[in-house]
Amino acid sequence: MHDLGRAIVTEQFSRGSPFPVEAELCQRFGASRPVVREAVKMLTAKGLLVARQRKGTLVRPEAQWNLLDPDILKWMLERDFSIDLLIDFTEIRIAIEPRAAARAAEGATGPQRRAIVHAIERMFAAERGEEDSLAADIAFHTAVLEASNNRFMRQFADLSETALRFSIRQTNAYKGVTRASAMEHKVIADAIVEGDPGRAARQMRSLIQAALDLLLEAAGHRPFPEV
Repeated sequence: MHDLGRAIVTEQFSRGSPFPVEAELCQRFGASRPVVREAVKMLTAKGLLVARQRKGTLVRPEAQWNLLDPDILKWMLERDFSIDLLIDFTEIRIAIEPRAAARAAEGATGPQRRAIVHAIERMFAAERGEEDSLAADIAFHTAVLEASNNRFMRQFADLSETALRFSIRQTNAYKGVTRASAMEHKVIADAIVEGDPGRAARQMRSLIQAALDLLLEAAGHRPFPEV
């Protein structure tokens, strides 16, 4: 499934073109028909393929893919680098994560707050060379989404982790640093722990807006006005 999905997303198959038939896929992968059938079924559910009567299985255009599927986003990030893809993703983050931070400040449980504080401790440890900075950064954003206690925001955590593994490196490179600032993240954590939803949202928005502005500048776009 992953091999075929990656091949579709990285444009090894033309959009709207017939997909290889089951027998060909069985031979190519040395797999049984039930295994191939299940892989095609999963890719169809992700919006990559569609079965048409008398036309067989076709590759669907990107506009019809489930772009909120972490697998698809991962495969898209394996294509030729696209800063526009990172800009699109960061715009979604700025629409979701400030509200998630506010929700966390309003109602995070004790263990959820401790997970956020622990992620900040890991970020400071990374600045001392004792932790993986990327993993610590991702842990913080994931912990905030989880602490929102909103079922849809929690679902965004897997998608966010997938994209952040790529986008954090890019934005840090544009800033000329090797890791995110632990102190910039700590002010968000402090607002959440202190139960200040307004400050938590503002600080999270400021953090992500700075990353978006860097991407827009690198792409030669004007920064968007804040809403």
